[in-house]
Amino acid sequence: MTQVERGPTAQGFSFARTRLTLDDARARGRALRETIPRRALAQFTQPDRDPIAILEQQNADRLADLVPIRIGRMLESPFSYYRGTAAVMANDLALDANTGLDVVVCGDAHVSNFGLYASPERRVVFDLNDFDEATYGPWEWDVKRLVASALIGARQLGFTTEQCKEAARRSADGYCAALQGLFEVNALERFYFRVETEWLETQAGRKNQQLIRRTTERARRRTSGQVLSKITTTDEAGRHRIIDEFPVIRHDDVIDLDQVALLFDEYRQTVRTDIAVLLQQFRVVDAVLRIVGVGSVGTRCFIVLLLGPSDEPLIMQVKEAPPSALETYGGLHIVPLPEAGREGWRVVAGQHILQAVSDPFLGWVTYDGRDFYCRQFRDMKGSVELETLSATQFGEYGAMCGAVLARAHAQSPEAATLQEYLGKGGRFVDAVCTWAAAYADQVERDFATLERAVRDGRLPCESGV
Repeated sequence: MTQVERGPTAQGFSFARTRLTLDDARARGRALRETIPRRALAQFTQPDRDPIAILEQQNADRLADLVPIRIGRMLESPFSYYRGTAAVMANDLALDANTGLDVVVCGDAHVSNFGLYASPERRVVFDLNDFDEATYGPWEWDVKRLVASALIGARQLGFTTEQCKEAARRSADGYCAALQGLFEVNALERFYFRVETEWLETQAGRKNQQLIRRTTERARRRTSGQVLSKITTTDEAGRHRIIDEFPVIRHDDVIDLDQVALLFDEYRQTVRTDIAVLLQQFRVVDAVLRIVGVGSVGTRCFIVLLLGPSDEPLIMQVKEAPPSALETYGGLHIVPLPEAGREGWRVVAGQHILQAVSDPFLGWVTYDGRDFYCRQFRDMKGSVELETLSATQFGEYGAMCGAVLARAHAQSPEAATLQEYLGKGGRFVDAVCTWAAAYADQVERDFATLERAVRDGRLPCESGV
């Protein structure tokens, strides 16, 4: 067996320094089954922690007036709570056995963090779309978060017990089957593989084809021009200004327009050369604070309106990038070089690695001691409305998410070992579904704890925002 040594690279993520042959990697995967049997991944270790204390710790560094909105959104359902508690889950995952096989992970791979967006060629693709927690860590943490989300989401939609189990199983099966298929081709072909909506239609039945077309058409209409007409107005001087929709969208003292213009110049230094040249033609016109997501509520997130030489709009999102919850609460640790130490870089680099194709405007910037990443706002972005899916469609959607996650993991050098460790996949699927069922029950207990904390006045709450 080839000895593998780890260490930091110039790219910041820590990969194996020794390049294994495919045969050596597979032999290592088979041997690992003896060290960490796949059935060991079924064991859920009951956590001894206070989930509210973890939320309070996160809230301490967030905008205080937005924290009640975060809690209100999490209180909508156990699934909403789950979406907002990647930190709690990272704490819990650290207690369980893991294989020691590390890849670049999403860190928050639940079923609502997959969706549609535009490639640079203006094709609509389906992929992971959230990388705030991206880091280098155990592959099974991503899979467990996905499979548990399928089960919790299915329960939320009111499916039967068997349908919920099937949803979880389909997502795990989708991951395993896709990973095996990806290693029937070479590394370059794995790298270039992407899921476009046209391809999805050819794989789907008639009902699902209609769903895909409808979702894709909605996504295609979500461009900067469309957003401009919806969220902006012009003042008496004819200047474009983003409309306040308090408290979700608002002009705020935490953001200064002159400072944003200076930061825009710094951001341009982190994008591709062709994008940097293009951006020289745009000027900053307005910027607002905007509440996003569930788990991200309270972090500093802005929408910036830029106009080009013909007043063509470009709308950017600038979002705070705190350290990954997997590192802060899951005990993971990477040692980046100083030039790669910024959290905004971590998010952007993770997105580039994990997505088949990424927004060419991705970049990062540091402001007032905080790290941010930048991307286009709603550039043909869309998502499947899960509440409209039948049990069968939900299972198929989960399988598709699992396949996309496998493609993301397949980009890391350890993936060949992982693929052989899984083998035919059946034993791992049984194990991860058993774990997911136990964790779904834990989430429901934690959700009840959150409800009590709000009733007792321990946490502030503002619902319906």
